[in-house]
Amino acid sequence: MPAPPEIVDLVKRFDQYSAKYTSPSYNEFQVRKEFIDRFFEALGWDVNNRSGLDERYKDVIHEDTVQVEKSTKAPDYSFRIGGMRKFFVEAKKPAGITRTPPA
Repeated sequence: MPAPPEIVDLVKRFDQYSAKYTSPSYNEFQVRKEFIDRFFEALGWDVNNRSGLDERYKDVIHEDTVQVEKSTKAPDYSFRIGGMRKFFVEAKKPAGITRTPPA
């Protein structure tokens, strides 16, 4: 199954402007809005709750509160189905990443 066209476009754009996206001035908020949110939206997740669901049933909770042992964590994204947490994503800016093209 091929990647959705939106994801192919994201990869092409990142490759085309990789110097900008890996520079120290490009921050985590920018990568979330320009790439990560769009990536998950292309996969069918309602990242910004466009459907207007009640908090209990949103697909994605940003900065969710999670107890891990005796401490509280706040992952950037908590992905849920039917209100049940399925996985978390912690975003990081791509500064310092070098990409080696496939052989």
